[in-house]
Amino acid sequence: MQLDSKIYVAGHRGMVGGAVVRRLTELGFRNLLLRTRAELDLTSQSAVENFFKAERPDVVVFAAARVGGIMANKTYPAEFLFENLSMATNAVHSAWRNGTARFLFLGSTCIYPRLAPQPIPEDSLLSSPLEPTNEAYAIAKIAGLKMCEFYRRQYGVTYHSAMPTNLYGPGDNYHPDNSHVLPALIRRFHEAKVRGDSSVAIWGTGSPLREFLHVDDLAAAIVHLLGLENPPDLVNLGSGSEISILELARLVARTVGFTGSIETDPSKPDGTPRKLCDISRIQATGWQPKISLEVGVALAYQDFLRDFGTERLRGK
Repeated sequence: MQLDSKIYVAGHRGMVGGAVVRRLTELGFRNLLLRTRAELDLTSQSAVENFFKAERPDVVVFAAARVGGIMANKTYPAEFLFENLSMATNAVHSAWRNGTARFLFLGSTCIYPRLAPQPIPEDSLLSSPLEPTNEAYAIAKIAGLKMCEFYRRQYGVTYHSAMPTNLYGPGDNYHPDNSHVLPALIRRFHEAKVRGDSSVAIWGTGSPLREFLHVDDLAAAIVHLLGLENPPDLVNLGSGSEISILELARLVARTVGFTGSIETDPSKPDGTPRKLCDISRIQATGWQPKISLEVGVALAYQDFLRDFGTERLRGK
């Protein structure tokens, strides 16, 4: 990938796309194609085709998605399936039709079975049933990564995929109901501290284990993959370490300065019991994560405090 390559970053206003744009800009890439949702509706086949025909990007980093936590996935499965599937199929096919040589499709480790081997290897994909609470999103992302694999196999284009673990960092969504677990905890503990609450309740038993990767580490991994001449069809992107939801809550509470008690609510769903990535495939290419969870949570809280109460905070 050359510094003058025309690179389309889909979803540049989201947490992942924003981190990718920051990383590319820091490295000297200036020919970036960026479109807001109002400027380009990725669920519209004709709009996507017209965009690729007019712009003909050399490289696509596809970070666009409709995302959310357990509640959002359970409440809107039809929208999660339709929108994510439409965006993936439209973009991959139009990129190929219009000469894009490189396409990096981003999904999520929720594509893997609920009871996948731990740590989860890439070849566990489609080996057993998915986690029901995010099945719609997972099916859409599986279709997108399989399109990249098959177009690469059939047409020789370098279309490949990366599946990040749970992400956090600048640009995260802090919506009180529809955010992921770590930003939800940051907001919940911060607001509890401000109110002077004596306790905070977290969803579920607190026992599920989760892996977290700072979005700036993810952006570095994406640029690393784009620099590989012959990347794997699919790689996991994660930190290689895990923490229980209850221990995560304790870490966030310490970071925020909340001194009350932490209660669990077993009436709420836990989701997948454990989800740790096997990251040996990407490590074999020379990439390693650099930001520890403790440092990353502190940085995320600083970002939250900077944006809280302003228009910059997503999910306000």
